[in-house]
Amino acid sequence: MNIHDLALIFTPGLGNKTIAHLIDTFGSAEAIFRANEVELRQRAALHSEAIINHLLARTAFPAAEREWDYCQRHHIYAIAATDSIYPVALRESPERPHVIFVQGNLSLLSRPAVAFVGTRTISNYGQTAGRRLVEQLHERVPEAVVVSGLAFGNDENAHRAALEVGAPTIAVIANALPEVTPAANRALADRILSSGGAIVTEVSSQHKNSGKFFPARNRIIAALSSGVVVVESPYEGGSLITAEYALDYGRIVMALPGRAFDKNSFGSNLLIKQNKAAMVCSGGDIVYELGWEARQSEEVVVAPTTHPTETLNLRPEEQLLLESMSVGEVAEYETLVARTGFAPARVVSLLTELELCDAVRILPGRKCERMV
Repeated sequence: MNIHDLALIFTPGLGNKTIAHLIDTFGSAEAIFRANEVELRQRAALHSEAIINHLLARTAFPAAEREWDYCQRHHIYAIAATDSIYPVALRESPERPHVIFVQGNLSLLSRPAVAFVGTRTISNYGQTAGRRLVEQLHERVPEAVVVSGLAFGNDENAHRAALEVGAPTIAVIANALPEVTPAANRALADRILSSGGAIVTEVSSQHKNSGKFFPARNRIIAALSSGVVVVESPYEGGSLITAEYALDYGRIVMALPGRAFDKNSFGSNLLIKQNKAAMVCSGGDIVYELGWEARQSEEVVVAPTTHPTETLNLRPEEQLLLESMSVGEVAEYETLVARTGFAPARVVSLLTELELCDAVRILPGRKCERMV
């Protein structure tokens, strides 16, 4: 991840699909901005004069610099689709955001995940059944991540159920970090982070928070997950949009059946009736539908992402900074500046890269701890 990746998302006229096309064509954000006019027109088949001129003039770099500084100040990770830590499942989506912004435990991004979606006006039945599905899934597959949207109703119910049983959980939000929407769920967001969870968004600090990002947020929930469980949904709503995205992305869609005349279950029952969703009544049903049954007593997830120093493939500056600390040492930034001779801003940038590969842990008060 570098400033060029942020510049791409701030370039006027560039959408997610065009950025993905340019990355596929040139290989990296830096290479895109090195391309000349002929390459942009012929090799990348760009036809928009405005986009070509913006890329050539690098007009988005001031905004990218502001976003980079903002992320540094608020301890937000900006992760590009070309970074190894970017979620593999999300990268496969044709509508992937080129950059996601994350707070919390980055290792969860590579874990198998199940999304729990549903109505904001969840019933007592939905609350009880939703909690039970999360609990039973965790019993069968403790490593599985519970993904939801931090909204009222079903979402907060799923996150709380995960926290209660110690399951890892990711909240995907539709606004810029570090704020969360709705603000009333700030305490829940803090619990998610303090319990080793994560919060993900594609919205930068330079976008005003508005409802227009909620439908787009739903596609990220679907793409991050191996399967989507619709707990309760009426005929219309965001959970059905998420289910449609999941079907488009080749994910497994599941639904909890409800009573025939309950308005809250019209949508979820219809998914089952139309054979768009498998009916699930337990965590074991979810495991079965996802094909994890045969592996649930062995390895269900990607191998752990612990990295011995020799496998980190660090750049010389990163290696020098890491070796200026002993394993387990907590050092102040000023100390590292003195030991390495690097500028303070460079130390901050390098520490961010080292934290992305779990080599260090950034602590409050401009301090960090060497982990490996």
